[in-house]
Amino acid sequence: MATEESEDHGHFLPAVRDWPRGYGEASWWPFFTAVGLAFVYVGATLFVVGEGTDMLSPRIGIGVFGAGWAVTIVGMLGWIYQAFIVDFWDRGSHNGGASLRLGMLLFLATDIATFGAGFVYYFFIRVGAWQTEFLPESGLLTGVLVLNTVLLVVSSFTIHWAEGQLQKGNHQRFVQGLIVTFLLGVAFVGGQIYEYNEFIVHEGFTITSGIFASGFFGLTGLHGLHVSFGAVLLGTLSIRALRGQYDEDRHVSVTTVSWYWHFVDAVWLFLVAVVYIGAVFGTEFSPF
Repeated sequence: MATEESEDHGHFLPAVRDWPRGYGEASWWPFFTAVGLAFVYVGATLFVVGEGTDMLSPRIGIGVFGAGWAVTIVGMLGWIYQAFIVDFWDRGSHNGGASLRLGMLLFLATDIATFGAGFVYYFFIRVGAWQTEFLPESGLLTGVLVLNTVLLVVSSFTIHWAEGQLQKGNHQRFVQGLIVTFLLGVAFVGGQIYEYNEFIVHEGFTITSGIFASGFFGLTGLHGLHVSFGAVLLGTLSIRALRGQYDEDRHVSVTTVSWYWHFVDAVWLFLVAVVYIGAVFGTEFSPF
């Protein structure tokens, strides 16, 4: 047992311990994540059924939906742990990190497809002009929106700057840039929570308030989950950076997370232009 723990460097290696011999790189984390996502869709379906009929309470759907996301997040964190952190101690960057870079590119490709489907849905229901009844009373173009946009744009510059400092061998500034980026991401999530609270609690503008609300909360909620996940990744990078685990030649996970963060930033700018600004300037005031 002591020998096994020393070989694992104190890390949990599900691929080695939980699979039969001969499946060296196998992992149950992707299956764990897939089960969580299945419950997410089941929960959403139960919520819609509960809202439209008296067969069951919508709260059941909300509960299953929340549990599904909890399982999904745990699965994704375990997957990242096995792919990035354990790999650092055991083998270093396999193929110079090429496999991890390719994995991130494929992940971003699927994300583009996911957001693309969401925007296609939005454009489909957006044909024509909105009536004022479809929008929240306080409006969409608020100070919180401006602040959140500034925070996310600045965070793209800070993580790019941090990468540049690492390439120059300035580890202290690299760590500072990562931590600032992480804090900006957390602040963005806090701003979106505040915006949701204003719309849902104080104005009664929810996902069931009309076709615009379904598109609005669907797209902004999906993006918010991506930012939250990105903040977890940035926090992980910051902890590893503080422990001195990166240098000019060892930074694959920093590069891949940076790609992800820039992607999230770009999606937000497009979302603001289409959903927030587009909805407001496309509103047709009803004469009644």
